[in-house]
Amino acid sequence: QVQLVESGGGLVQPGGSLRLSCAASGFTFSGYHMSWVRQAPGKGLEWVSELNGSGAMTYYLDSVKGRFTISRDNAKNTMYLQMNMLKPEDTAVYYCARVGGTARYDYWGQGTQVTVSS
Repeated sequence: QVQLVESGGGLVQPGGSLRLSCAASGFTFSGYHMSWVRQAPGKGLEWVSELNGSGAMTYYLDSVKGRFTISRDNAKNTMYLQMNMLKPEDTAVYYCARVGGTARYDYWGQGTQVTVSS
């Protein structure tokens, strides 16, 4: 069965860095676009970044461009989100999601909490 497991979240000071990972299993990982989506406290879901199956094409929310880098290692079935220069407004639960199906995303991970605070 399809599984997506995020890790790497935590508490970091403004200006700090974190690297999130999303370990995938149960499907041909390289065959799918993958996304990072976040949900801040009291707010709705917000798309953050996406990349294609090879990782050659990447897309970012304007507010994270130049600070976040999405990547994947298809040999390890893992996607990453390197987050630098973190801001308090980046505080959210971060989910990885597989792009597919009629509702844009057909599988989600359980999420990992990122808190940016001094």
